[in-house]
Amino acid sequence: MTAVLPPDAVSFFDGSPQGLAICEAVFASAGGLGDIHVRVSKSQVALRRHRGFAYLWRPDTYVHSRVPAVLSLALPYEPDSPRFKEVAHPAPSVWMHHLELHDPSMVDAEVRTWIREAFEAA
Repeated sequence: MTAVLPPDAVSFFDGSPQGLAICEAVFASAGGLGDIHVRVSKSQVALRRHRGFAYLWRPDTYVHSRVPAVLSLALPYEPDSPRFKEVAHPAPSVWMHHLELHDPSMVDAEVRTWIREAFEAA
C-alpha cells in the first residue's frame, strides 16, 4: 500500500480536514508494513491484512464530539497506556483499543509501534 489515500477514504472525512490529516498520518505509518487492503464503509475506514487491524472513524457521526478521528487497533495483548480512551476484549486473542486523535502529531512513535504490532497480528 502506498501512503496515498483511496478516494473513498478521502470522502469519508469530507468536512473534517483535521480528520483527513490524521487519516493520512495513519496511512503513512502503515504504508511500508506490507500488503494492506482498505475497506471504507459508512462507519469507518478499515485497514486489513488477513483481517482488520486498524480502523479510523469519526465520533461526531454518533455523538457530539470535537475529536476529529478515533483509531481503533486490534492487538493481541492489552498495552498498559493511559492514552487509550477505551479497551474492549471482543475475542480471546484480540484486544480492541480506541485512541482519540486530535491532530496528526499524535500518530507518534508509540502509535506507529502499535499499528505495526496490530498489522503483524492480523
